[in-house]
Order: sequence, then C-alpha cells, then structure tokens
Amino acid sequence: MSLEKIRESWATRVGFVLAAVGSAVGLGNVWRFPFQVGETGGAAFLVVYLFFVLLIGIPAMLVEFSIGRDTRLNPVGALAEYGGGAWKYIGGLFVFIAFVILSYYSVIAGWVVRYFLDSFTGAYSDTPGEYFVEISTGLDAVLFHAVFMAAAIAIVAYGIRQGIEVAVKVMVPSIVVLLVALAVYAFTLEGAAEAYAFYLSPDFGEIAADWQSVLPAAAGQAFFTLSLGMGIMITYSSYLEEDRNLGEDTGIIVAFDTGIAFIVGLVVFPILFTVGILPDEPGPGAIFVTLAQTFGEIPLGAVVGIVFFGVFALAALSSAISILEVVVSYAVDELGAERKRAAFGIGGAAFLIGLPVAFDSAYIDLYDQLAAEVLLVLGSLLLVVLVGWFAAERALKELEKGTSGLGTLGTVWIWLVRVPVAIVLVVSLYLGVVEYADLLREFI
Repeated sequence: MSLEKIRESWATRVGFVLAAVGSAVGLGNVWRFPFQVGETGGAAFLVVYLFFVLLIGIPAMLVEFSIGRDTRLNPVGALAEYGGGAWKYIGGLFVFIAFVILSYYSVIAGWVVRYFLDSFTGAYSDTPGEYFVEISTGLDAVLFHAVFMAAAIAIVAYGIRQGIEVAVKVMVPSIVVLLVALAVYAFTLEGAAEAYAFYLSPDFGEIAADWQSVLPAAAGQAFFTLSLGMGIMITYSSYLEEDRNLGEDTGIIVAFDTGIAFIVGLVVFPILFTVGILPDEPGPGAIFVTLAQTFGEIPLGAVVGIVFFGVFALAALSSAISILEVVVSYAVDELGAERKRAAFGIGGAAFLIGLPVAFDSAYIDLYDQLAAEVLLVLGSLLLVVLVGWFAAERALKELEKGTSGLGTLGTVWIWLVRVPVAIVLVVSLYLGVVEYADLLREFI
C-alpha cells in the first residue's frame, strides 16, 4: 500500500480552511502583533505589515500549498521529492524551526492559561507587574507550560479528522465571535479616538526614518502570523485529497488572519489609551502587564479580562497544534512512528527545550527574534527559490487544479515569487540577521 493511500486527510474543505486559519490566528496575532505595533511606530508598522501580507504573504502561501498538495508529504519528504535529495535538509530546517517555536510558544501560552484562570478572581489587577514576574518564571511557569503542552499533544495525538479538525471547528468561530464583541465594547471607551489615531493614521516619515527596524519586524510578523516558513502550510495542504482552488483558499485564510490581527488592535489599543498607557513599552511581557493593569480600571474590566484571555488561550492552542503537527507528520511519514507516540515524544521534548524560558523569560527575545526575523524568513526565501526558479512549471500545473485555468495570473504569480518576493526576503533576512546579532551582543 502506498504512503499516499494510508495517509490521513481532511474530512471537509471547511476543516482545512479553519485549521489553516487557526494556525495563523495564534499568539502571533493576539500576543506578538500588539507589542510589535506598539514598539515599532503604530500605524507606520501596520502599513508595512499589510504590504508584506499582500505582496509577500499571499504568493508565499501559494508556494507552500502547491508543494504540500502536490507531494502529499511532510516538509522533509515534500522537498526531497520536489527539489531532489539535497532539499530534504531544507525540509529538516522547517521541522527544526517548528520545534524551536513550539518550545517557547508553549511557555507563553502557559502564561495565558494562568491569566485566564486568574481573571475570575482578578488576582493580577492590584499589582500587575509583580504578578507577571511571579507567574512568568519558576515552577508556576513550568506547571502551566506542561498543562498547555499536554492539551496540544492530546489533540494532535487523535489525528487530523478526530483531533485537529474537530478542535478547530469549535475554536476558530469562537475566537472570531468573541473578538468582534470585544472590538464593539472597545469602541465605546473614552480612549478609542486617540487609540484609532495611533493605530490607523500612519506617519510615512517615521517609516522612512526607521525602515531598518520596521522592515524586518513587519516581515517577521507577517510570516509568523501567517504560519509561513516553518512547514505548517506544506503539512496541512498535504492532507488535501480533492483538487480545490488553492487561490480561493489562500485568499480566505489570509483575509481571516489579517482581519483578526487588525481586530485585536481595535481591542487592545482603545483599552490602553483609555487608562493613559502608551503601548510602546518593549518586551514580550509588556502586553500582559499593561492589559492586566487596565482590566482593573475600565468599565466591566473583570468580564473583559475573562473574555480576552479566553480568546487568547483558544488562539494559542489552535496555533500550537499546527506547529506540533509539522514535527509529528515528519516522524510518522519519514521515521514510521506511531502517531500517538510521536505526539507524546515530540511534545515532551519541546517541553524540556522550553524549560530555560520558563525559568528565565529573557530567553524569549533570543528564541523569538531568531525564529521570526531570521529562520522563518530564511525558510520562505529558500522555498521561493525552489519554486520560482527550479520547479515553476510543476508548481503552476498544481495550482491550475481546481481552476478553469490560470492564464496570465499564473505567470504573474511566478514572477512575483521570483523577483519582488525574493528581493524583499533577502533584504529582510539581512536586516533580521543584523538586528539579531545586536541582540546577542546585548544578551552576552
């Protein structure tokens, strides 16, 4: 029996789309996006981020989808088949990236679970800074890191149809409904007008003056939030059996993900401005401390805190299962591992690798900036080179399935991948490496 015949598949198109949306709508949107916007120029960052999503994110997602559905294999096997034996090592890079991201992602998601539970008592409201220091490191952080990782392992262990697809059909619609309700509430707050000016009125002079920081940050955020460059979209599309229109699916997924990230900004910034907090404090913990403070000061803050951190937890879990699935699919396809054992073994190993972060949150910057601004961009660049310059005809043939013919759109896509996408990725990678080298020097 061939590998293709025994491999799992999505039960429905909706399941695939929601899983891909759920992968994209995670900590990248609810945690990383607000503090990146706050640190890097507000609306100026938003404009550059949207530029990357449209010009780079959509073509790059189509690259991953075409490879995944064509080969119906995990990233290592897919790239070995698509580009030849040497490319399997690039697929191995994707598996490594996913593993690294999962290891620290789970620690941060553990914070979210703790905040959600403590929202019912308001434990973080009185002294939010001290509370964050207390729960973000040490045995408390390890415990909730373990709880979150166990939840992700349990879902992935049950497979594509019975585990991931069932979970995302509940989680993703819940995330959308609750976020829209929070955005409507935030619109009524006193600081909404000032927040919208910060978030929606770009200063293009600021972009020009600080482009060396804005460019890699926005590129990294676009790839992080769209789950590109780590093999997730290759893996998820490899479970497709029908020849669907990949262009339509890509448009739906990108629209949902970008829309949700945008709505998060419409929720977070009015809350912060209402209590007079500027959203420019750097660091991954800033969003936790500042929001915890505001929930104690705004109308209905206790209820808003429960809903917000509930959405936060669902988004984190929907994304974590996709990251874990990349590594599990590799173990199942290439190593012949049984799925449940692979899920428990890989999840357990990621838990151990994440322990340094659980004991010292300073490591998060090292892990996160390396992953988002260097490794994800590098992975996407390598895929762009493979499809754009070495396998363009095969990729176009795969994209044409499920459509009435691409015509000139296919040619436009290939040349977008070959030239502007590749150039922007090269520049972003260079700037990301420079920024990361500076961070390493500060850390050492």
